[in-house]
Amino acid sequence: MKSRLKTNGLMLSAFSLGFAAIAGLLTQWANAADAVGQKPPQLTLQAGTNLSLRHEVQHAIDQGNAWFEKSQNTNGWWSTPEHPAVTALVLTAFRLQAETREKKAESSAVTKGYAFVLSCVQPDGGIYRKELPSYNTSLSLTALVLANRPAYRSTIAKARKFIIGLQTVADESGKSDDAFVGGIGYGKQDKRPDLSNTSLALEALYLSRQINPPETITPPSEDLNWKAAIHFIQCCQNLPSHNSAVWASDDPQNKGGFVYSPDKSMAGETNLPSGRVALRSYGSMSYAGLLSYIYADLNRDDPRVIAVLDWLRANFTIDENPALGAQGLYYYYHTMAKALSIYGADRLQTADGRSINWREQLALKLINLQHADGSWANENGRWWEKDPALVTAYSLIALDMIQRKL
Repeated sequence: MKSRLKTNGLMLSAFSLGFAAIAGLLTQWANAADAVGQKPPQLTLQAGTNLSLRHEVQHAIDQGNAWFEKSQNTNGWWSTPEHPAVTALVLTAFRLQAETREKKAESSAVTKGYAFVLSCVQPDGGIYRKELPSYNTSLSLTALVLANRPAYRSTIAKARKFIIGLQTVADESGKSDDAFVGGIGYGKQDKRPDLSNTSLALEALYLSRQINPPETITPPSEDLNWKAAIHFIQCCQNLPSHNSAVWASDDPQNKGGFVYSPDKSMAGETNLPSGRVALRSYGSMSYAGLLSYIYADLNRDDPRVIAVLDWLRANFTIDENPALGAQGLYYYYHTMAKALSIYGADRLQTADGRSINWREQLALKLINLQHADGSWANENGRWWEKDPALVTAYSLIALDMIQRKL
């Protein structure tokens, strides 16, 4: 697909997510829509607007990086030593910036941060301390891939195998229609799959799948069951044509959007005029659903992809996490920036005819929310978002994805 398309109100660039080699992985992740070689046109705004905003975004990023340099623990971690995922997110933000700015020398903060993450590697291949092994391993694996160091390849291979081993499989009868088959949960103590953990795992597995050393590449039969993963993803989508759950709804408020798991929405339930009860679709999981479909190589013309894009453009806002308000707001911003960047959407065409420059709106929102010391934090503490290290990492990753196309 080498031509520029206009589908469902989204301006699309050429689309491919294949990673030919580790070299250039950072750029290919952030600019995955350009991988076939045809870049979309630059956004047309008033003269000088993009350049001015680019400088503002870079200033915000620099301030955030400076805050990280000052707030790191002497042992290399940020926020807490119990969850290396937070440190891994910070390292991901640093690595994206290092690639963009072409820094020659790695800062001591990054060096110490990677040393801490490696200290959390367990005998089973996972990268965690005691809790949330899937969550911690997935984010740590992504950070290790972005480091682009041959010395990490064995650790990456073992972490991949660990995550793959957490995927829920069919029972002994071979039953494959169970809604949870194919998904990944927090692991060990909490194996029940959810879309949040599944999307993070798919991202880590996708980004790392072509850099294993030959001696550690697993046979195809031991790779993730990507078909089953798609089955799980669609079982979290409000789309009766592909999801037979009684809660799946075609009503305009929910159709195409996503929920947390096949039996739960963090946004709760809604009573429909028909008398049925539906699980409410919400913003952050809908972007996570789009990302998951992308990493699972689902065709962009697939009705499941089209449906979630329709929901996202109909519910676009940077003022809240749709249906959740301030809860998980910065995860929403972070996931939005990755999903729309990787998909290749430059503008969103809303149902009322507006053409939205989502990058500009999100960039300005994040700049205005940054604290004077360079950090970000959510006033709503749901999902750890009062933690400035976590939220600042989310914000810097989002701003980097935005800046590349301003």
